[in-house]
Amino acid sequence: MRQYLAKILAESGTLSVQDIILHILAAALLSFAIYLSYWYTHTGTAYSKKFNVSLATLTILTGTVMTVIGNNIALSLGMVGALSIVRFRTAIKDSRDTTYIFWAIIVGICCGVGDYLVAGVGSAVVFLILLLFGRVRNENRILLIIRGGKGLGLEMERLVFSYFNKKALLRVRNTTVDRVELIYEMPRKVWQLNYKKSVDIADALYALGDVEYVNTVAQSDEISG
Repeated sequence: MRQYLAKILAESGTLSVQDIILHILAAALLSFAIYLSYWYTHTGTAYSKKFNVSLATLTILTGTVMTVIGNNIALSLGMVGALSIVRFRTAIKDSRDTTYIFWAIIVGICCGVGDYLVAGVGSAVVFLILLLFGRVRNENRILLIIRGGKGLGLEMERLVFSYFNKKALLRVRNTTVDRVELIYEMPRKVWQLNYKKSVDIADALYALGDVEYVNTVAQSDEISG
């Protein structure tokens, strides 16, 4: 039994030069597909070229590590122990970035063990799914923030409802002794009704008199880093 275990641990899993080159080249080729997919589907503020390049290199590095490990149990245990002490604290800017990270790692593992067909077919399916749905964005929302005299509260609400056909949702109403602040939320398509009016909503609100400010804020689900 001891001799059998010693034989397993001594197995080097050495591959030929041709196999090593094939593993790494396959990982590099598929990493280019990951790079193109990330670049094409991320056109918003969350796109990071550095992160995209990191995905490509992560694929190649994972494939290289798997090629080194091969079927050597000792190396695999040592690699797990080495990687377990490394802490990654890079902030994920977009939930889709997690998908790309797993995609890069899985492709690298498949190429590292020589399963090119699995890596190719899986990457093709993921690429098509992201191509179809990756560019779908959540519609930006508009926040309309108004602060004015407390006595104008009802007048401001009537004006906003008339401008946006009662589709503007009142989210917050803050009041003090003499001031009131209204915060409305609406989809961008509702906000576009403002452009069809002869007078801008801000000018119309200021015309009421004691209006301190009118702010508009575009809000989306993207997180900037």
